Amino acid sequence: MHPSHRPTRGQQRRVRYHASGADAYAMFNLLTGPELLDRVEALLPEHRERLFPPTETLSLFLAQALSADGSCRQVVNDALVKRVIGGLKPGTTATGGYCRARARLPVRRVSTLARETGGIVTKGAAAGWHWRGGRCA
Repeated sequence: MHPSHRPTRGQQRRVRYHASGADAYAMFNLLTGPELLDRVEALLPEHRERLFPPTETLSLFLAQALSADGSCRQVVNDALVKRVIGGLKPGTTATGGYCRARARLPVRRVSTLARETGGIVTKGAAAGWHWRGGRCA
């Protein structure tokens, strides 16, 4: 990477700060917001009502990937706490259901969604945050 394209220490700290605060419900709100909802629904598979439907599973997976812990147990525990706070039935702390739901996510479709989401985020980002000064297509 060319030295002028490296993120500054301040940028690195801000990214770490925001990533550490990412949770599944913030991800869920992003994925079901007006800019992405139709695209997310089109890319995720048909499903029956489950404890971990595709959009929630994807939200949990994104939060898991960004968390310092990175474990299935932590993301499932966090989800169950949020369900209880929201007045819903908590379910179980076992991770098997989440892991099976995550395995059902269609990798190619999730990759497409990631690229499209990156494009949306890039449009709103300052030029200094763009990879090598460019914009995503």
